[in-house]
Order: sequence, then C-alpha cells, then structure tokens
Amino acid sequence: MSLEIVLAAPFRHMRKERLQKNDFVFYLALDRKWMNREQATVLLERAITKGLFSVADGWITPQFDVQAVTIPLGYRPPADLLLEEEPAQTLLARIASKTNRPLNEITAEMNQLITRNFGGVISIEAASVILAKKYGISFEDLLDSLKEQVAKKK
Repeated sequence: MSLEIVLAAPFRHMRKERLQKNDFVFYLALDRKWMNREQATVLLERAITKGLFSVADGWITPQFDVQAVTIPLGYRPPADLLLEEEPAQTLLARIASKTNRPLNEITAEMNQLITRNFGGVISIEAASVILAKKYGISFEDLLDSLKEQVAKKK
C-alpha cells in the first residue's frame, strides 16, 4: 500500500489525472524530498513495469484509483520502498491491478490453488504464473526473474 501512496501523491496534490514524467520525478525528489531524482526515476519505471502507470506521448496516467488512496498527514515513504520486490509478488500485484481486485484476495486465491489443486507441491512463482494465465495477464517480462527465484530456493 505504501507504494500506491507514493505513486498517488503527486496526482492528488497537483490535482491532475496525468503528469509528465519529469513533473512526477520533480514532485518526489525536489518538492517532497522523499528521494533523489535517480530513485524517483527507478520508482517511476517500476510502476510502469508493474502496470500501475501507463505512458503515452511522455504523459503518465495511473491505472488505479488515485482518489481511493489515503495519504496520511506528514507521510514519508519507508526506506525499504525501493528494495526490489519478489517477481511473484510483482505478478500478483499486476493481476490484482488488472482484475480490479484487492491484492489479498488474489493472494488467497493463489494459496488455495497451491494447497487444494496441487497439494502444496508447487512454488509460489508457478502458482502466480497459473493465475496470470487464468486471467490473461502477461508475465513474459517476469519469466526470467521467476525462474531465478525458483532456482535460488533449490
């Protein structure tokens, strides 16, 4: 949820439905001083990759309801916000975003898939791919990192 707060803040505070990339980076880095410009750019690219933002002609548009996000008074993003997320979690967040369902609901469905359909013998990465296929969500860009995660666990 912290990621959505950071991503929604520029749109909410500027009262705009879309922003130029440099305006987004400026807001996070120079206006709020939440991070430096490089970190803000990395965050922007991650949001685009996760499908939380769409880009057209240099304009970014959120693909989630910005008005539904509550930004607490005096909010500062946590220091670990920019740490790389697990690819399975990224894929689950993408599924939740594209299906307009809460992430915890998608996670529960994945857990049921693992336990009921496969007796607990498949990995989270495999289950997230199965869910992505079920909902027609692309996952090909995450396939290599999903494979790496599975290999690390062995």
